[in-house]
Amino acid sequence: MTADTSFSVLTGNNIETRRVRAGGVIFREGEHADELFVIKSGYVRIKIGNRIMADLTADGIFGEMALIDDEPRSATAVAITDVELVPVSVKQFLFLERHTPYFALKVMRVLAQRLRVTNKSLD
Repeated sequence: MTADTSFSVLTGNNIETRRVRAGGVIFREGEHADELFVIKSGYVRIKIGNRIMADLTADGIFGEMALIDDEPRSATAVAITDVELVPVSVKQFLFLERHTPYFALKVMRVLAQRLRVTNKSLD
């Protein structure tokens, strides 16, 4: 059974978005973080150095780790195609976590899935 990790509920029509052109850097490894992102449209690549960690698409999230542990970004995010992103600030994240527990569970599922993929790549 695949865990429900879609965040499309956060990408409605009247939500503030940020557009990034193909090839644009969304954030860099080591930068301070004050938001995570939900992909409304397009594809995003997550890289550590020259190693590709993941290619993500619509309704996925990225950048959540730095919000959770208050550490610098652990990877670089680059737009593979033109992308439309929904930024979620720390304040919004805490509100969602507090008032919609299912949101927090979905974020944990994303983290668990990514950890499993990383663990398998170490075999």
